[in-house]
Amino acid sequence: MLELYWAYADYKDMMDLTEKVISETVKRIKGDYVCEFKGEKIDFSPPWKRLTYRELFEKATGENIEKFKDIDFALSYLKKEGIELTRKPNFKNIVDEIFKERVESNLIQPTIIYDFPVEMSPLAKRKKDDPDWVERFEVFVGGMEIANAFSELNDPVDQKERFLAQAKEKAKGDEEAHFFDADYIEALEHGMPPTAGLGIGIDRLVMIVTGKDSIREVILFPQLRKREE
Repeated sequence: MLELYWAYADYKDMMDLTEKVISETVKRIKGDYVCEFKGEKIDFSPPWKRLTYRELFEKATGENIEKFKDIDFALSYLKKEGIELTRKPNFKNIVDEIFKERVESNLIQPTIIYDFPVEMSPLAKRKKDDPDWVERFEVFVGGMEIANAFSELNDPVDQKERFLAQAKEKAKGDEEAHFFDADYIEALEHGMPPTAGLGIGIDRLVMIVTGKDSIREVILFPQLRKREE
């Protein structure tokens, strides 16, 4: 994993940096921007395609994403489409499951997906022109997410409200909900400049560059089964 913060930057600055860092890394390793992964020629040449989460979701489902806030409608959609949900049935988890099932596997060439629902991103800053969405992006290559980034939420009041909402979801049984972090709130109250954060999954990137189908082949010490199993 590679992680970084960039002070006085936002997610758009980080999009440009991420694209440059990854494409240049591939070029230095391979001699050009092209890799072969699972039978596909993947071209990291910049600029990469950039699409919003909303437009991809609605293209895949044929439905307005807001309709999935009606849990009865959302569950009926899952049943109709044969999509199994093993997590707590709320807007965040249902939308995420549909996106994974209907969109992610089709993102073969390097693609930046940006602007996520606020429910899915408890640490990301809201968009000024549409507070139901946040300044976040993910990079997908070969049907896998290899990077996640966002403009950090540096408003302690907003962050506290979101942590409280996440804590309620956790109490209702959502194991993936974020816990309430009082120390983090106190730190934000002392002050944090506008900042962008990024995480890149180096193991998945190495898989793509080396053409390996299994992540176990690129991790130095992968988990192994016990001999008797």
